[in-house]
Amino acid sequence: MSFHYSYSYRKVAIAACFGTFLEWYDFLTFATLAVVFAPLFFPSTDPNTALLASLATFGVGMVVRPIGAAIFGSMGDRIGRKPVFMITIALMGIATVSVGFLPTYAQVGIWAPILLVGLRLLQGLSAGGEIGGSAVYLTEHAGNEHRGFKTSFLQLMGPLGILFSTLQIALLRNYLSPEEFQSWGWRVPFWISIALLLIAFKARMALEETPIFLELSKTHRQSESPLLNNFRDPQTRKRMFLLFFCISAGGAVLFFCVQVYTAIYLKTSVKLAPELVDQLSIYATLALFPLTILAGWLSDRIGRKPVVVSGLCLGAIFILPGFYLLKAIGAQYLANPSNSLSLIFIGLLLICLSLALALVVGPQTAMLAELFPAKTRNSAATLPHNLAAGWIGGLLPLIVTWLNQRWQSDSAGLWYPTIFLATAAIIAALYLPETRKVSLLD
Repeated sequence: MSFHYSYSYRKVAIAACFGTFLEWYDFLTFATLAVVFAPLFFPSTDPNTALLASLATFGVGMVVRPIGAAIFGSMGDRIGRKPVFMITIALMGIATVSVGFLPTYAQVGIWAPILLVGLRLLQGLSAGGEIGGSAVYLTEHAGNEHRGFKTSFLQLMGPLGILFSTLQIALLRNYLSPEEFQSWGWRVPFWISIALLLIAFKARMALEETPIFLELSKTHRQSESPLLNNFRDPQTRKRMFLLFFCISAGGAVLFFCVQVYTAIYLKTSVKLAPELVDQLSIYATLALFPLTILAGWLSDRIGRKPVVVSGLCLGAIFILPGFYLLKAIGAQYLANPSNSLSLIFIGLLLICLSLALALVVGPQTAMLAELFPAKTRNSAATLPHNLAAGWIGGLLPLIVTWLNQRWQSDSAGLWYPTIFLATAAIIAALYLPETRKVSLLD
C-alpha cells in the first residue's frame, strides 16, 4: 500500500466516521433521555405507561429505518455513495436540532408528542440511509488487505455517540439542579448538534466517490433496479437473510442490551442513581473500543465467521445471568453505598457483555460489503441491516420492558434476546459463508 493511498484512506475514514458518529449521537440521545422525555412529552398518572410511551417513540425511529434504507440504498447503487451521504447527514442534523426547540406537553398539549414523533421519523429515515451505507463506503475504500481491522473503527461510532451524549448529560446533571435539567438542560445535547452538523457536512464535502463505484460507472455496470434485482437473485436473497438474522440482528440485539437497555435497567429496576449509571456506562463504553478493534483484527487472521459465531454464543450464554448479577450486586451496593467493590463488579459485568458485542460488530462493517456483488451492494446491505436494527434491535427495550411488566418480573423479558441470539448462533454456524478474502469488485 502506498503512502498516498494510506493517507487518502485515513482522510476518508475520518470524514465517514465523524458523520456516522453524528448520526449515532443524534439518534441515541433519545435513548439516553428516555426517562426524562416520559413526563415532559407523555404525562401519565402511571410512570410505567409514560416510560413505555417514551421508549415507543425511540422505537418508532428504528421501525422506519428500513424505509430509509430502501430509498437511500437504491440511490447509492444508482447515483453513487457520496451524494447519499450528503442528504442523510443534512436530514439527521436538521431533525435533531429541531428536537432541542420543541415545546413540551404542558405548553402545547398533544402537539408536543406528535411533533416529537414526527422528528423521530425523519431521524429514522436518515439513519436508514447512513448506517449500512457508510459501511459499504468505507469498505470499498479499504482495499483488499486488513479490511476487518481498518473498517472496525466505524463500529466505534455508535458507542462513541452514546459516550459523548452520556458524558454531556452527566456533566449537565452535575452542574444543574434537577429542576433546571428537567426544564431546559435536556435540550443542550440537541443544540450542540448544530456545531457537529456543520463540521460533518464540511468534512463530507471533501470526500471522493468510492473506487468500486467509479469502476462500475466506467463500465456502465450500475443496476437500474438494484433492490428488485436483489430479491430476484436466490444467492443474494439468502445472504440478505443471513445478514439480517445473524450479523445485523445479532449485533443489534447485543448493542441495545449492552449500550441502551443496561442503563435503563440500572436506573429503573435496580434503582441506582442516574448520575452513577451514567458514569458506569462511560467506563463500559471505553472498554468496548479496544475490544471492537481487536475483534476486527482477529477476523482478518482467523476469518469473520468464527469471530461472529463466538460473539453470538457468548451473548446467548451470558445475558440472563449477567442481568441477574447486575441486580444482585446493585442491591448490595444500595444496602452499603460505601462498598466500592460492588461498583467494580458491576463495571466488570458490563465489560463482559461488551465483549460479546465487540465480537459480532468488529467484523460487521467488512462483512456488510463482502457478502454482496458490487453493482447492488449498497441496497443489498443497507435494507436487511436496517431492518434488523430497526425492527429487532430498536424495539428490544420496549419489548423487554413490556414482557417484564406482563410477567411482573425484572428479568422475564431477557429470555427474548437470549433465545434470539442462540438461534442466530446456530444458523450462522451452519450457513454463514466466510468472506474475508473475497474481491469487492466482483
